[in-house]
Amino acid sequence: MVASGVTTAQPVAFAANGLEGRYATALYDLAAEQRQLDTVLDEGAALARLIDESAPLRTVLADRRLDIKVSSAAVLAVLQAQGFGQLLRNFVGVVAENRRLPVLRRVLSALDALAIARRGEVVAEVVSVDPLTSEQRAQLQVRLAEAGYSRITIRERVDSSLLGGLVVRVGAKLYDASLKTRLFRLHYAMKGAA
Repeated sequence: MVASGVTTAQPVAFAANGLEGRYATALYDLAAEQRQLDTVLDEGAALARLIDESAPLRTVLADRRLDIKVSSAAVLAVLQAQGFGQLLRNFVGVVAENRRLPVLRRVLSALDALAIARRGEVVAEVVSVDPLTSEQRAQLQVRLAEAGYSRITIRERVDSSLLGGLVVRVGAKLYDASLKTRLFRLHYAMKGAA
């Protein structure tokens, strides 16, 4: 399933020294200190999904022309209405006060990456034409375990431009078994033969 070309790419790792990393580390440490880490991590993932699915929310977060009090109140009202906890709402309030709402989604991604890194897990980013079935996901887990990745978290993304197959990135390794890449290689092989 993941056998084709293996290439080295830039590692996708957590960087605690960037702006997003500093905010993520502060939230992680505060949540751990208050014994709310699991709740905050779940709420962070839910907020990231909410941002991804809501164009109006993304607009409010990104628009720097909005008065900070207006955008802060709007975002906090959404969080309250959606049932997010006080700790996460307070954190988003601080992010808003510091005029960092445009990077909130990246902070949530950094929080997720930090949690994965602290658990000692590795992230496998899987891109396929269609969403993976539970059987395919299980087969992929087995193949990755055989490759030495026992503690792994799979992140899935759908990309119809692949035409078929899939692409798996684990750290700095890229396993490309997509039909698009195979056709590209065949095209250049045929060009060289002519």
